[in-house]
Amino acid sequence: MIMTQLLVRAATVKDVPAIQELVRPLALDGILLDKEAVTYFEAIQEFLVAEVDRGTGPELVGCGALHVMWENIAEIRTLAAAPDARGLGVGHQLVAALLDRARRLMVSSVFCLTFEVDFFRRQGFRTMENQEQLDPETYMELLRSRDEGVAEFLDLARVKPNTLGNTRMIIDL
Repeated sequence: MIMTQLLVRAATVKDVPAIQELVRPLALDGILLDKEAVTYFEAIQEFLVAEVDRGTGPELVGCGALHVMWENIAEIRTLAAAPDARGLGVGHQLVAALLDRARRLMVSSVFCLTFEVDFFRRQGFRTMENQEQLDPETYMELLRSRDEGVAEFLDLARVKPNTLGNTRMIIDL
């Protein structure tokens, strides 16, 4: 793919089908979790998308979301790039924009659960040590969440089948 200028912008409800198309092959490969459309619509305000225009109109080539879990921690979720856009900086620009969003929200750390350890290391993330950022009170509060991503972050047994082989990584802002 020859990329012209990449635009990273806030996602809209009109982007949901394209986000699903970006995620579907990665979900089939067990890299990302597949989600129902309703889940994307409910979280659309968390998403950024990357698009290019090759003369035929804008085309989505990447997506990612920032989910705030508590006052001091957020998660990068659903980071995906089109197969022909991988290795061209799409993921890097999305992560940079998501981290900027976290800084504006005054979140002090951002976490991810990933198979792409080298990619996230290049973005400044490090491997996380057992909820190193959480005090006991925050941990107890987060246990009340029904969000599966929070359960993954807490490393709860009920999400183990979905997280085997993933690495928890974190960056301090």
